[in-house]
Amino acid sequence: MRLIVRSLSELCLTAGTVIVLFVVYVVFWTGVRAEGATVGEIGALEERWARAPLPAPAPEAESTAAPYEDGEPFAVMYIPRFGEDWDWPVLQGTEAATLKKGLGHYAATAPLGATGNFSVAGHRRTYGDPFKDFPELRPGDAVILNDGTTWFTYRIAKQPYRTVPGDIGVVDPVPATSGFGGPGRYLTLTTCDPEWGSSHRLIAWARLEATRPVTQGKPPAFHR
Repeated sequence: MRLIVRSLSELCLTAGTVIVLFVVYVVFWTGVRAEGATVGEIGALEERWARAPLPAPAPEAESTAAPYEDGEPFAVMYIPRFGEDWDWPVLQGTEAATLKKGLGHYAATAPLGATGNFSVAGHRRTYGDPFKDFPELRPGDAVILNDGTTWFTYRIAKQPYRTVPGDIGVVDPVPATSGFGGPGRYLTLTTCDPEWGSSHRLIAWARLEATRPVTQGKPPAFHR
């Protein structure tokens, strides 16, 4: 009996150690890896932009970027509601490996700033927790993107909407439940819900409010 109790105790101790190590990996180590990856992706973008000629886009310009390459960054997103230091690269595609390095653009949706629905996914938790505060988004909040030539300022249209993973209509050109009345330049943000699960999705929709050449500096929307 004593041997059985001792063996069970050792098994419980081992299991507890494994669980603690797993939690540390999920909560801490994936964040460390994501921070390094996102800094690297943004750095690569800024180097590319510095080498490229800088066109002067029209006041209501659509994105002047070349066709996006799978797994590669093409813009940086800022959401002032989430804090002054919140900035994340947007990469092409929503594969698991891509979302470990930043936010992912649904390849079948519109390009940044274009007519249609520019749709982006991000982790709620792990890999830097980019959309940890997603439920705090409110109507009127700014979502700002920079593609190296233009600042694009979108405004959140309504509070986050909860749905199931199979509801792919949320990234339609004009999502039926978004409240948008017809074609326009829209943005959809998606993430998992609940915070540590994936049984549902949280959705936020926004519409393009303004564009601004990067030569004119940051848009006023940074000061929410």
